[in-house]
Amino acid sequence: MNSVASHKFSARTQLSVLLLAGTMLATPVMAQQVAPPVVPAPAPEAAPAATTVKSITVVGNQRLEAQTILSYLRLRVGQQYDRSILDQALKDLAATELFKDFQITDNAGALTIQVTENPVINRVILEGNKRLKEDKIRPEIKLAPRQIFTRSKVRADVARIIELYKRQGRFAATVEPKMVSLDQNRVDVVFEINEGPKSKVRQINIIGNEKFSDGDLKDEMATKQSSLMTILSSNTSYDPDRLAYDQQKLRLFYLTNGYADFRVISAVAELTSNKQDFIITYVVEEGERYKFGDVDVKSEIRDFQPEMLKKLLPMKTGDWYDAKQVEDTVESLSETAGLFGYAFADINPEFRRDPETRTMAITFNVAESPRTYVERIDVNGNTLTHDKVVRREFRLNEGDAFNSFGVKRTENRINSLGYFQENLEIERKEGSAPDRIILETNVEEKPTGELSLSAGFSSIENFLLQASIRQRNFRGLGQQLQASVNYSSYSKSIELGFTEPYLFDRNISVGGSIYRRDLNSFNFINNDRRTTFQQVTTGLQLNAGVPLTEFMSFFARYSINFDDVTLDKGIYYFGNECDPLVAGRYLCDAIGNRTTSLLGYTLAYDDRDNRLRPTRGQSLSLSQDFAGLGGSVKYVRTRLSGSKHFNLGSRFILNLSAEGGYIYPFGGRPTPTSDKVRLTDRFFLGEPQMRGFDIRGVGPRVIRYGSVDLTDPANPVLDTTTNDRGQIDDALGGRAYYQGRLELDIPLGTGAKEMGLRPSIFLDVGSVFSVKRPQLTTLANFRDPADGLTKYLCRNATTGQQAFATNTPNADGTPSGQYQTCATGFSPLAPFEERFFGDTWMPRVSIGAGVNWNSPFGPFRIDFAYALRKEEGDDTKRFSFNVGTQF
Repeated sequence: MNSVASHKFSARTQLSVLLLAGTMLATPVMAQQVAPPVVPAPAPEAAPAATTVKSITVVGNQRLEAQTILSYLRLRVGQQYDRSILDQALKDLAATELFKDFQITDNAGALTIQVTENPVINRVILEGNKRLKEDKIRPEIKLAPRQIFTRSKVRADVARIIELYKRQGRFAATVEPKMVSLDQNRVDVVFEINEGPKSKVRQINIIGNEKFSDGDLKDEMATKQSSLMTILSSNTSYDPDRLAYDQQKLRLFYLTNGYADFRVISAVAELTSNKQDFIITYVVEEGERYKFGDVDVKSEIRDFQPEMLKKLLPMKTGDWYDAKQVEDTVESLSETAGLFGYAFADINPEFRRDPETRTMAITFNVAESPRTYVERIDVNGNTLTHDKVVRREFRLNEGDAFNSFGVKRTENRINSLGYFQENLEIERKEGSAPDRIILETNVEEKPTGELSLSAGFSSIENFLLQASIRQRNFRGLGQQLQASVNYSSYSKSIELGFTEPYLFDRNISVGGSIYRRDLNSFNFINNDRRTTFQQVTTGLQLNAGVPLTEFMSFFARYSINFDDVTLDKGIYYFGNECDPLVAGRYLCDAIGNRTTSLLGYTLAYDDRDNRLRPTRGQSLSLSQDFAGLGGSVKYVRTRLSGSKHFNLGSRFILNLSAEGGYIYPFGGRPTPTSDKVRLTDRFFLGEPQMRGFDIRGVGPRVIRYGSVDLTDPANPVLDTTTNDRGQIDDALGGRAYYQGRLELDIPLGTGAKEMGLRPSIFLDVGSVFSVKRPQLTTLANFRDPADGLTKYLCRNATTGQQAFATNTPNADGTPSGQYQTCATGFSPLAPFEERFFGDTWMPRVSIGAGVNWNSPFGPFRIDFAYALRKEEGDDTKRFSFNVGTQF
C-alpha cells in the first residue's frame, strides 16, 4: 500500500524570532558555551528525491489576488522541487513584507500556501512633539494611510524622527512606536515622542594652543559654550556640521595670523551620561609663524601687465603671512580679469615655503584664457513674473563681451526689485565653446502682495480702521498697484495709485495717484489730546522718470491740491471770527481755502547694492518743487539728501545720512502778523524722523502759560516761571531744516536673523528754524495806578465787546478786597501769557538704540532714545514705536 506523505514547511517560528529581535524593545539573548556530549556520528542520509508540483493553492489572502502572490514565487505546476526550493519560496514571501505569517504545506505534490496578510495603515499619529511641528516631521516619514504596515518601515521612520531631533540638538529624544488594531485588518500607527531637553555644549576644551588664549579661539567659533551670557544664543546646542565648520574657522584664524603649518589634530564631542550636554575637546598644533617672502605676478594674458598688477597687491615682503589676504587677492584678480572679459581666468597662487627663514614666497600665475562672450542668458524658477521683467535688469546682453562688473550690477538690480529671494546670485556656466559663457539666473519668487486689515479702539483716537492693499508685481509685469483707506476720529484718508516702471517696454516709468486726506494737527495739554487745526486735502499727482546713466535718474512730477484749513468754531471762534485770544494769531492766519499747483523734479544718484537693505554704496538726490503755475500758493521748495553705507565686516553695517531743505516764498506780501509761508507748507521735525523728540517736537513753537496764583483773589498773580503749559502748545515749523543720522546695524545669531530682528544704535542731529516771529498775546489783570483798583477784563459773549470790572472800594476809597462780577452779559477772561521758543539753527542731538522687526503683520520698529541737547520749548520722548515704517 502506498502511503501519502504530508510535509509542512513553515516560517512562523523563524520569522517571529526575527521580528521580535528587530523591535525597539527587543531583549538580547546571552548564549552559554556547553561542552557537547560525545555521540557517534550519524550515518549520512540519502538526499530526498525530487517531487513534481501537481497543484498550488493559496488560502488566507484577503486583499491580494492569488496570482499576485504566486508571481512573487518561483514555483510552477509541473516543476520538480525539493526542500531547498520550498525554503527559497519562504524567503521570497518574507522579502515581500506583505505578510505577518505564512507557511507552505506539501501533500504529495499538492502545495498549499497559507498566508496572513499584514494590516493596512488607517492613520499615522504623532504624539508628544511640541518643539518640532508635524509639518516638519510628516515629509520625512514613509508610512502613510492606505499603505501596507511593515515593521521594517516603522523602524526606518523611528530612525528618521530621531535624526530630525538630533539636528535640533535634542540627542536625548526617544520614539516609541505603537500599533492599535482595528477591524477589517487595519491599524493605527502611533509614534509616542519624548523630545527630551536640548543638548547644550557644557564645555569647550582646547589643547595645544600657546600663542592664543582659549577665549580668543572660542570667540572665533560658531559654537558657543552654554552660560548665562549666551542664554539667548541659538549656537549653544551641539551640531556636528557646526563642529566641522569651527575647525575651518580655527584654521582660517591661524592662517590669517601667519601660522601656515597649523592643523587640528582631533575634534571630539562627548555626550554626557544623561544625554543632555556635550563636552567638545580640540587638540591643535600651532606650528611656526611665517612672513611673506617675495611676492610676484606672472600673466599669460596680454591685457594683464604683471608690473602694474604687482603694484596693486595688498601684501608686501616682510608682512606677516595672511591666507585670507591671499584668497582675497585671487578673487580680486579674477574680478579684474572679468572686467576685461575673461570669465574663466585661472589664477593659481604658487607657494614656496622656507622653514629656515620662516617666509612664504608667492607667485600669482594668471594662466592664458580666451576672452569670453555671453552665449545665452537663462532665467529659471519664475512662475508669475514675466521673463522680460528679469531680463530688462541685465546689464549684459547675449553676444556681449563678458564683464564681471555688469554681472554684479545685474545681481544688485534684481535683488532691489524685492520679488525674489535675498542675495540672489547669477551662476556662470561654460558655453558650447571655450570662449562662450552661459549666465543662469535661478530665482525663487516670494509674495509681493500686501493686504492689511486692522481695527481697534483708542482712548485718544476712539474707533480705528485701516485697510490697504498693495501689489508690487501686478500681473507679473513689475507694475505697482495700491489702495488704502484710513479712518479714525482724528484722521481720514483714501488713496489710489498705479505705477508702470517700463512704459511700452522702454526704460521710462510713469505713474499717478488720487487722494483725499483729512488730517488733524494736535497737541497734548495735560496728557489730553487736543486738535488745533483741520486740513482737508483733495489732490492728484502724476509722475514720470527716466535713467540718465547707469546710476543717475531724473524724475518729474506734477500735482494739484485743494486745501481747506479750518478751526473748531465752537472752541476757537468768537462770533463769526477766529478768536486770537483762544486760538492764537498764527492759527487764525492759517485758516481758509487754497489751491496749490505744484511742478517738481528730482535728480537722483544711487549706486547702492540693494535699495531695500543696502550694505554698501551711496545715494544722493536733489529735489525742487515750484508752486505757482496757477493756484493761490507761490513758493520754491528745495531739498537735498544723501546717504552712504559702509560694510564693516561680520555683517556690521554703518549708515551715514544727511538731508536739508528750504522754502523760498515769492509773490504777495505777508500781513504784519503772519509769515509768507503758510503754516501747513512749512517743514516740521520730530518723531519718527528724529528719535528722542515727540511728534513735531523740534523747532519754533508758541506756548501759552496760564498758571495763576489766586491766593489773593483781588490780586491774581500770573506765574510764568513754571512749566505748566496752558491751552496752547503749538509747533509752527520753519522755512529751513537739516537732519543727520549715524546708525550702526548690529548682527544677531541665526535664530534672530530668521525672525527678522535687526537691532541698531544711532545718533540723530537736526533742527528746523527760520519763521517770522508771530505776534504774541498776553492777557493779565492789572492795578490801575489812578485809583489803585485791580482791573479784570470781561467780554460780551454776543457782541464781543470788552470791558473791565473792578473791586468795589471802601467808603474811604481804599480797596475793599471784594471782587465785583462782570456786567450782565459779560464773562471774565482768564489771564495768560504766550511765549515763543525754538527758532534757532542750533542742533538738537539724541542717541539711542532700536530694533527693526519684519513681523508677520508688517515692518515694526521700536526705539529708546535720549535727547543729549535740546532747546527751551522742545518736546522730548524716550520711547517710540512705528508700524509700517522702515528706517
